Amino acid sequence: MPNPAIVLVSDKYLDVLEEQFWRYGRDYDIHSASNAQQALETTEQIRAAGGQVALYVADSRLADAHVLKAFHNWRAIVPTARRLVTAHMDHFREDSVALRPGLAKGKFDAFLLMPRGVRDEEFHTAVTEVLSDWGSTVAAPEVETVRIISPVLDGHTMAIRDFMYRMGMPVRTFSPESSEGQEVLAQLDGQEPKYPIVRALGSEPVCAPSVHDVAVAIYGAPSDIDVDQVVDLVIVGGGPAGLAAAVYGASEGLSTVVVEAEAIGGQAGTSSMIRNYLGFPRGISGMRLAQRARSQAIRFGTRFFTGWPVEGVSVGDRVHTLKTGGGELRARAVVIATGVSYRKLRVEAIDSLVGRGVFYGAAMTAAREMEDQDVFVVGGGNSAGQAAVHLSRFARSVTILIRRPSLAATMSDYLIKELEYNPMVTVRSCSEVVDGGGEGRLEWIELKDTTTGELSRHQTGGLFLLLGAEPLCDWVPSEVIKDERGFVLTGRDVPKETWINGVPPGNLATTVPGIFAVGDIRAGSMKRVAAASGEGSSVVPLVHSWIESLNEAEVPSS
Repeated sequence: MPNPAIVLVSDKYLDVLEEQFWRYGRDYDIHSASNAQQALETTEQIRAAGGQVALYVADSRLADAHVLKAFHNWRAIVPTARRLVTAHMDHFREDSVALRPGLAKGKFDAFLLMPRGVRDEEFHTAVTEVLSDWGSTVAAPEVETVRIISPVLDGHTMAIRDFMYRMGMPVRTFSPESSEGQEVLAQLDGQEPKYPIVRALGSEPVCAPSVHDVAVAIYGAPSDIDVDQVVDLVIVGGGPAGLAAAVYGASEGLSTVVVEAEAIGGQAGTSSMIRNYLGFPRGISGMRLAQRARSQAIRFGTRFFTGWPVEGVSVGDRVHTLKTGGGELRARAVVIATGVSYRKLRVEAIDSLVGRGVFYGAAMTAAREMEDQDVFVVGGGNSAGQAAVHLSRFARSVTILIRRPSLAATMSDYLIKELEYNPMVTVRSCSEVVDGGGEGRLEWIELKDTTTGELSRHQTGGLFLLLGAEPLCDWVPSEVIKDERGFVLTGRDVPKETWINGVPPGNLATTVPGIFAVGDIRAGSMKRVAAASGEGSSVVPLVHSWIESLNEAEVPSS
């Protein structure tokens, strides 16, 4: 099979682009075209030969078509390809103003100044970021970190595969009969195989009936920590809020541990592309944002334990004890950052097919299986919109189902505009899923119009449910007061009768001294990635103050 292709398109500056892109020639097939029509013909030839286009790099001024019209035509043939516009310095400013609305609507992925010399690493950083996004979401990994052996692609197998993706590990699934499968099975030393079997990071294969088993096999259990050690800070939850707290806590000298029940990144880690996060003009996937933050926290000394939900907390005057299935953790301060989960649809026929065409969350690794399928996404928030954009690169059609009349009240404007432009995506308002079924996997759903009560049946290959927030804090001790919806109260929101000497807790502190709450789990939080990150960093001074008060209490008076 040929290498993925990069197609360069320019009339006046094709030689400049060819000179700049020679460095990619080992891993990509570089094709050149002097106009939009020639690029279209080149694309058809690549497809006919069984290849795929990873990236189009087009001059902002083409000889025979407007660049956005050209992208539209190429996208119809290769919807998964990324699209980059580069402008010569002579008309960079003028064209950036003219093309900016198209960039905001997702008509292309990046707008760059055309290089004028060698080693323009700012330009190439952007190119590699775009190619990296394509490689992690479209192409099958060339070298996998994880191998999953399973005779069927069932719900358990897909859950493990999605977990590995969210942890930033390239993963491939093989049948037991394949040569790769036989190689892994041979390492079981006669042990009866129980599928799925996972071999990660060159370690011994593990019979892994659940994500939990895989996580423990790779990352260890909390009991690996010296039981006599009391850490300064335990953070429960590895989403943006928890990761920010880990980075700032560990960087300021606190011994810090993060316990995450699922994959690092939380709900945000499933987002295919977050475009409105500060400092990432080309956007960043939730998985990459989470992995960068995790690496940053590890650099400062944070320890992570994945796959272990906290089951309870024993509140103490100076030390709180967290209980997990793998052991106990003792900490002077605890930050609750467990975030929220997607609400269940609570339609039995649908929930019985989870993992077999029905998915809660974006289920990034399932997108490739949606090729040529009609897909439905339930939800009106940013996560649902991001999932729809990503799925549209593979599916024949994507329909967003919402109960409201429009998306305006729940989704960011930039994302609404991107969906409006995308010809593969439609929004069906005032609709809800009431039934579904199929032979062994989802094949159809039944929708109800919430205004007329009319029912309609639709064939589908995938249903992605992103239904809003339910708090993840059943384990939180009763001393920590929550609101009627189950979100943790902090600061002035806690009942006045719990204030000490008429003074409320700190703005991120709960009713229990030394226990704090940040991010989506906190009542009144904004439910945005940037806001959660801000709270995670802001809680660290409060933790410091609490620990300092404990230390001062230990010093005997003179």
